[in-house]
Amino acid sequence: MNTPPEPSEPVRCGWPTDDEQYVAYHDREWGRPTTDPTRLFEKICLEGFQSGLSWITILRKRENFRAAFHGFDPESVAAFGRRDVERLLGDAGIIRHRGKIDATINNAQRMLELVEAEGSFVDWIWNWAVTEPVRLSDAHGAVAGGVPAQTDRSIALSKELKRRGWKFVGPTTAYAFMQSEGLTNDHDVACFVHADCETERTAVLAGRTLR
Repeated sequence: MNTPPEPSEPVRCGWPTDDEQYVAYHDREWGRPTTDPTRLFEKICLEGFQSGLSWITILRKRENFRAAFHGFDPESVAAFGRRDVERLLGDAGIIRHRGKIDATINNAQRMLELVEAEGSFVDWIWNWAVTEPVRLSDAHGAVAGGVPAQTDRSIALSKELKRRGWKFVGPTTAYAFMQSEGLTNDHDVACFVHADCETERTAVLAGRTLR
């Protein structure tokens, strides 16, 4: 009697390694379009905390971050004061970096200003979505697998956020945010998630007037 073959692993991008949490993040979250303003704010803050560190370090602490920053509710974080900063600096479950903590509080305040000025944080962010494949000439550096570290688009987004007073939002951080939240699709074309992400992106982009 023939034994049926073992099911093969799907083809993935190379960066998740074999860490189960990292693989789950790659399969279920990275590159899938996000239209929840709180989750978008959370991610841009966590990308700032990741600066100089590995993303898996942040991912393993994400639930601690969510608890410490009140679920990254912008209005709550914007109201944080000195006692909250001291509380966060004493929280071993997160990255205890005063500059990044201060930047998160500042960015919550700036987000509220942006919403007042533009009407919608989600719509404003999605105006920065990439609608054509990133060309090599548009990329500035690369990380593992040839994925760009930053692009002309992320440089422009970073510059605009900084003009509005945001902090810890450099071009590399901005592009990592764009990649993770589906504003661009940097899954390998052979990756089993690529097509799903592109389908979801197409649905989100439908009807939007993009820059």
